Amino acid sequence: MVLKRRCYSLFNRFKPICSLLNTLHELLHTMDPLQAPLWKRILAAVFYGVASIFIISVNKIILTNYRFPSYQFLGLGQMVATIAILYVSKLCGHSKFPDFSWATIRQVMPLPLIYMGNLLSGLGGTKNLSLPMFTVLRRFSIFFTMVGEYVILEKRPSSLVQVSVYVMLMGAVVAASDDLGFDFTGYALVLANDLFTAANGVVTKQKQNAKELGGDEGLLFYNSLCMIGPTTILCLVYGEFTRAFEYEGWTDTFFLVQFSLGCIMGLVLNYATLICTRLNSPLTTTVIGCLKNLIVTYIGMIFIGGDYIFSAVNFIGLNISVLGSILYSIVTFRRPSSVDPPAAGKKVNGV
Repeated sequence: MVLKRRCYSLFNRFKPICSLLNTLHELLHTMDPLQAPLWKRILAAVFYGVASIFIISVNKIILTNYRFPSYQFLGLGQMVATIAILYVSKLCGHSKFPDFSWATIRQVMPLPLIYMGNLLSGLGGTKNLSLPMFTVLRRFSIFFTMVGEYVILEKRPSSLVQVSVYVMLMGAVVAASDDLGFDFTGYALVLANDLFTAANGVVTKQKQNAKELGGDEGLLFYNSLCMIGPTTILCLVYGEFTRAFEYEGWTDTFFLVQFSLGCIMGLVLNYATLICTRLNSPLTTTVIGCLKNLIVTYIGMIFIGGDYIFSAVNFIGLNISVLGSILYSIVTFRRPSSVDPPAAGKKVNGV
């Protein structure tokens, strides 16, 4: 009873966040995503895009403006916040997902392993490539996701969707063909990151209807629970705890507010990703993420670090990729009167 009273007290502190998630859940969630109205699909995509941009801004303030020395520790804080908020919400009856069991852990696999591969390859790629070229090569995750949907989820995209994806890829190939800062290791890491991103989206879609996980909240909770151990080990091995604890800004109230917001936004972003994937598709979620990165691409050309080496071919390729993204958005968020017939044994993707 003492624990439960303390949980209720803690829940009251997080009540605005929990209330927001519950409201969005009731507004956007549907048992049959194929029947979701267009406005819900668009709202889910906008929610994901806004949450993604917002967490980038908050992380930038924490890591750049306040010079916090460890992004791994920040990532660990996001996992802890996700576990704490969802667990307290469960104790207070606001979230429903199964209690811990090894059967549940087996059910969530291999998502935590994919997430770890995604994290490590993504960090390595950003260190070896300029920010704009990193963003361009990340567009190959769209193609890999489309293939993954066809192979694993048995959904074939329409012809227009395929054309828009190929236009995005063509732009990426054109841009990369004249990359004056070519780095083989960086390219390899980003392409591996693309594969892990595609696998994460497709497998997440596959797991969302698993009754053993109890829906999106259970998937978020147990994925974070499985990841917190390996992430803690990485922080210990690389001395991230020492750097974080020696940071002098812990007495700064404004930094604490930003750091707490960054941790909570990890949960909000992951929840937005699940909602967008459920109501749309892994492919749409991936494309929305790349559209969001367009802003980062152009800003990186001008402002961030001066690491973009301009060439006409590279710049043309970037803009071709942008046009493909816009075409995909137009094709996706309209209801086609007809779709291409599915291949034998395959279902047509709804976008």
